[in-house]
Amino acid sequence: MLAYVGIGANLGDARANVLDAIKRLVRMPSTRLLQASPLYRTAPIDSSGDDYVNAVAAIDTTLDAPSVLAALQSIEQAHGRERPYRNAPRTLDLDLLLYGDAVIATPDLTVPHPRMTERAFVLVPLLDIAPDAQVPGLGRAADYLPRVAGQPIERIA
Repeated sequence: MLAYVGIGANLGDARANVLDAIKRLVRMPSTRLLQASPLYRTAPIDSSGDDYVNAVAAIDTTLDAPSVLAALQSIEQAHGRERPYRNAPRTLDLDLLLYGDAVIATPDLTVPHPRMTERAFVLVPLLDIAPDAQVPGLGRAADYLPRVAGQPIERIA
């Protein structure tokens, strides 16, 4: 299954944390890292703290979506991720953005990620590695770029 993972951090050495997360995706069981986007710097949205470092990775996995989520949360925990409140600053945040063409709505997992079309820090790196990406139920990811044009985003690597 082709899946896309959003990666972000704004506490500690955010750049190093994002790069380490990409390395850990390589070691996920039954998963192969296909590609990772360049890194981007973005200001917090609905959050506070320092700027974020963001990226998106494409993976090929035989894990089901809940198992991918569990593996991503394990990587977050290895970086000391805490969840004191919604959108709190974080050492590492990994989101399952897309899982094939699946639409999933459970108490623990929503795919496609519910705000992915509202965030430049998701769309820009996603489109770097998947210019024809489709968001199930919503259409082409590229069609949402004009809606996020006012969100500052800077490529850093």
